[in-house]
Amino acid sequence: MTTISLDKTVQTVITTFEVNPGTCLDLLDELQRACSEFISKQPGFISAVLHVNDAETRIANYSQWRSREDFQAMLRSDGMRERSRKINELCKSFEPVLYEVAYCAGD
Repeated sequence: MTTISLDKTVQTVITTFEVNPGTCLDLLDELQRACSEFISKQPGFISAVLHVNDAETRIANYSQWRSREDFQAMLRSDGMRERSRKINELCKSFEPVLYEVAYCAGD
């Protein structure tokens, strides 16, 4: 379960993908497949959520990992490098950025 909190023991990664409306759903399918078949099985994975904007020109992925090292090891793995090439073909650009939660409001 994805939980947004000030817990510093969780590494948050937000990845944004810029896409054409015609390839948005194809990329979304590829990202879901990558997550269910590979990413979610990697050491340190906690959760991931995909978001699509109304115009279908951007996809955002909010994921959580036990550590920065776990996330980076997943990115550097042969399995993810192969998937990244497919993902790159379906989007104009994508950028994963590691964050710490600085503020959280709500229930």
